[in-house]
Amino acid sequence: MAALAQSTRLDAFRLLVRHEPEGVPAGELARLLDIPQNTMSAHLATLSRAGLIVGERQGRSILYRANLDRFQELTLFLLKDCCGGSADLCAPIIAALTPCCDPRETRQ
Repeated sequence: MAALAQSTRLDAFRLLVRHEPEGVPAGELARLLDIPQNTMSAHLATLSRAGLIVGERQGRSILYRANLDRFQELTLFLLKDCCGGSADLCAPIIAALTPCCDPRETRQ
């Protein structure tokens, strides 16, 4: 949670989610977020240590992708923990998430 609490890291994670599954090179992330590359590297390292992103070296650059499996684990943990096993508390939250996250929908 601390990794996503900082606004630049949250913006970077959102951008990586939008570019799934192809990913984004580190330099391009810095350019798109208009921040220095060394600052972006520090933010990416924090997100990587949290397990929210993964980097893959491609030549001289590193291509980053959101770790959606890890994000799903985190989200499910929060839902289960906050709802305390009470289905009547969780149902409205899950219903609200379903329309925006239907895997059958194609990205535009």
